[in-house]
Amino acid sequence: MKQSIMLVAALICCVCMLAGCAGSESERQAGEYQKIKLVMTVNGTNIATDTKTALHFAEMVKEESHGNIVIDVFPNDQLAGGNMTKGVEMVADGAVDCAAYATSPMSVLDQKLLIGTIPWTFDNYQEARRVIDTTGGAYYAKLLKAQGLTYLASVHNGFRQLTNNKRAVRTPEDVSGLKIRVPGGEVYMRFFRTFGADPVAMSWGEAFTAIQQGTIDGQENGFSVTASAKVDEIQKHMTVWNYTYENYLFVFNTEIFDGLEPKTQDLLRRKAVEACEWGRDMVEANEKTLEDKFRNEGMEVTVLDSEQLAPFKTQISPMVEELKGKFGPEACEAFQIQ
Repeated sequence: MKQSIMLVAALICCVCMLAGCAGSESERQAGEYQKIKLVMTVNGTNIATDTKTALHFAEMVKEESHGNIVIDVFPNDQLAGGNMTKGVEMVADGAVDCAAYATSPMSVLDQKLLIGTIPWTFDNYQEARRVIDTTGGAYYAKLLKAQGLTYLASVHNGFRQLTNNKRAVRTPEDVSGLKIRVPGGEVYMRFFRTFGADPVAMSWGEAFTAIQQGTIDGQENGFSVTASAKVDEIQKHMTVWNYTYENYLFVFNTEIFDGLEPKTQDLLRRKAVEACEWGRDMVEANEKTLEDKFRNEGMEVTVLDSEQLAPFKTQISPMVEELKGKFGPEACEAFQIQ
């Protein structure tokens, strides 16, 4: 009887020790990552691709770090008063920890960040992924490093289309005279001027009201951005021509990033890539659905084929050659532009 009691006591002791070890292991895992709160700024609305991807990134980081690393995401450039340029400067200066911005506003730091936006650089999303995930991303990282930023990953903003309230655009002549909101940057301004349009650099937050009031005729953006800002509800015509590709770059202020523990840095890099892959898949899957939605709501959607695009490409070719010379051979090689 005494031996039985001793055996039971020993077993209970072992179970308690194992439980204690399990608790210690759990605590150790939870403590692997430093406790830190980071601030991330994005330009898009609450349902835009950049915001959704940033929120997914934050969720994954929080989950794997067991709640130790929290990223607060602020959409609509709230922290910069709706000003994209100021938002970019804030992350570059370290006033904000990290951000997801399209290359057009990022180009205020270095115009060469616009290399991937040269008209008709990519034929499809698969080509864009392949180039950016190899030589293109490495080139972004090099340019951003010189500006005090650490590049983590890239997600589609999308191929940019044209919407307006004046007429369907099928030929280069149809673009002439249109007053079009663009995000700024030499590529966008010169592209529309080449066709006789009047491009207006304007913060995205101001575009909806400007279209409503007739201050501008239209805008150029991908399907997802157009839908998330409900611009499709106030525009009559859309031309699908994939005239340029743009992406959002996930970046950290380098001084802040370098101050994080290596394990935290690795987690942020991995989850940024995973989140951006998730965002890319979302953009690609949703485009046909959005096109159908626009049509069903009464928008006239004109899809240009290769034959219809030929005169646009011919007219824009001198500008393309000039931009290639301006950005230089290193940039063109990185984005596999011949």
